[in-house]
Amino acid sequence: MAIGVALMAGAAFATNYSLWINGRTGGGVAGNYADFTYWGPAGTAAGVNKKAVNWDGYSHVSDKNYLVRNALDCFCTGTNWCYIAVHSAGNLQIGYTLAMYGGTSRYKKNATPGSDGSCANSDGTTQTGWNIKWVDVAAGAAGGSELANAGDWALSEPLVSDLKTGTARAMYDHNNTRSKIFYLWAGAKGTLYSGVLPGQDDEAVAYHSAGGISGSGGGSYCNPSDWFCNDLTLGTAAAEGGAAKWSNHTVVFRDDAEAYNHYTNGNWQGTVGLVRTDMVNYAK
Repeated sequence: MAIGVALMAGAAFATNYSLWINGRTGGGVAGNYADFTYWGPAGTAAGVNKKAVNWDGYSHVSDKNYLVRNALDCFCTGTNWCYIAVHSAGNLQIGYTLAMYGGTSRYKKNATPGSDGSCANSDGTTQTGWNIKWVDVAAGAAGGSELANAGDWALSEPLVSDLKTGTARAMYDHNNTRSKIFYLWAGAKGTLYSGVLPGQDDEAVAYHSAGGISGSGGGSYCNPSDWFCNDLTLGTAAAEGGAAKWSNHTVVFRDDAEAYNHYTNGNWQGTVGLVRTDMVNYAK
């Protein structure tokens, strides 16, 4: 009986969190996990115990990655577990974090962040990597964007140099997700940059990136209705034409109706809205 009570007491302290990592153009205040400025109204449901992992969306991924690691250390160690949701360049942030630091020793933290977003050690013990259930990706930019290549975005932004397709794809081992599954939502309501972005796009990233297609450069991938372009397949299967997806990457939504663009519009819109619904339904 005493053992049963002890186990129940330990379980009571286990908590699940939903972490949201923003993309380009900035998030809320760094270290303030309640600031959902980038996404939309903070009162909107977005998964259990939601936290905004804010970074400036301007600097090099490597320079601001400590903010992501701080959040993972705070909420995804010890008995606590996390669901991760990312948008656009937030995909680069979480992919870089897992590939570069997911095998490192992490102190277990107390999930009570200070003003800088870091947490104190809970008991002085460590673990390898973080407790992550899975990663939801809206309009993922892990494969970069031709808009960065072509100079359609401000070239003074350090992040834009990271978002060049060759740079983004060589930044880290995209196949090394530490066995975490990346679920991908790819939008296709793109018209403004159709001459720059290959295949279907959401006005910021093309299907080769949002769909997790591997390789050193971006290719042209489309919806099945487009006869002049290889199809982006659902699931983990290689795209039409044989190009493989990165390991542990699966396409759960392909925008066949061309109804979703890249932008949140300050109200959880675009493919972010679809990911939010998924987080509400399954991040519990």
